[in-house]
Amino acid sequence: MSATTQDTVYQGRVTLVQPAAGFRAGFDSLALAAALPALTRGEALELGCGCGGALLPAAFRLPGVSFTGVEQAAETAELARAGAGLNGFGARVSIETGEASTFVQGQENRFDLVFANPPYFEPGKISAPGEGKAGAYIESLPLEGWVKAMLFAAKPRAPVVMIHRAAELARLLAQLDRQAGEITVLPLASKAGEAARRVLVRARKGLKRGPLTLLAPLVTHEVDGSARTAAAQGIVEGQAIEW
Repeated sequence: MSATTQDTVYQGRVTLVQPAAGFRAGFDSLALAAALPALTRGEALELGCGCGGALLPAAFRLPGVSFTGVEQAAETAELARAGAGLNGFGARVSIETGEASTFVQGQENRFDLVFANPPYFEPGKISAPGEGKAGAYIESLPLEGWVKAMLFAAKPRAPVVMIHRAAELARLLAQLDRQAGEITVLPLASKAGEAARRVLVRARKGLKRGPLTLLAPLVTHEVDGSARTAAAQGIVEGQAIEW
């Protein structure tokens, strides 16, 4: 196995086992974990969990919920399992090795919550990522396939939550609009007055189509870029996003 590091988030309360070189979890992962509804019980699924950058913080935030993470890369899945063990989550966090759309085939209507941070770019749309990063940045399953898999695995009326590039919002909404309702979009902007680079999107499976709610952006840094805003600092410290 390649060299790894042990890193902590939530002020040392959650440990991640990550590759020393390659994709490493960052703010997007923590924002996704913070965006999940505060369930007190049930089963949650993360498709494409990587080394657990969102999955393990989510398990910390929601101690009454059982989690399943699905990761295509076997070596990365092992890192997520190691992280689950280090945090004492082994009894309620399981990691499956497999491709998202294949895994969900036997899981229709199973989960009370489904979430994902899919790869952000279509093949050929960006320069080749650095070593160990392609799986995290380049789609192997089209974005529409991710949404379809998430909704397939969710129970009727269950929430699905994603973080993605703001530039791909139209693709996300086109797919969700056919199969979900109560769609809410929270843009994430680096500074006040700047265009959002990321969006958090939440919907509920099977509800009738209704008005979309577009919230004011969550701004992550002060105008001079020197410090995180209070909202972003709260995410880093493990607080929920109220949306």
